[in-house]
Amino acid sequence: MSMAGRLPEPYGQGSGANLADILERVLDKGIVIAGDIRINLLDIELLTIKLRLIVASVDKAKEMGIDWWEDDPALSSGARRKELARENAELRERLAQLEPGRERREERREERREGRREERREDRREDRREEEAP
Repeated sequence: MSMAGRLPEPYGQGSGANLADILERVLDKGIVIAGDIRINLLDIELLTIKLRLIVASVDKAKEMGIDWWEDDPALSSGARRKELARENAELRERLAQLEPGRERREERREERREGRREERREDRREDRREEEAP
């Protein structure tokens, strides 16, 4: 029997489960991988890193109460809209606090303009009277 004509059999063939089945099961049920890394020097803990990895489908993650991507503006356009709406509401509130003063200033400006207009009208009337007088 020559080895040249024979192909090696894939690993795990015949086990009844292929990669797609395993992945479907993992995503459906979810899997948690946890680990800690600790760095000690003479029994003094210098650093601890706790690692947690959850592999699950979006539906399963939501079922477990994990939905941080929905509120992250970098990952969700809906979150960006919420952020913009909140910022817009804050700016409108600040503007509303400032507007009463602004309205009064504009009213005073308008009154001064009206006063100047009235003065100019009076000046023109006087000029006409002077021109009409012999």
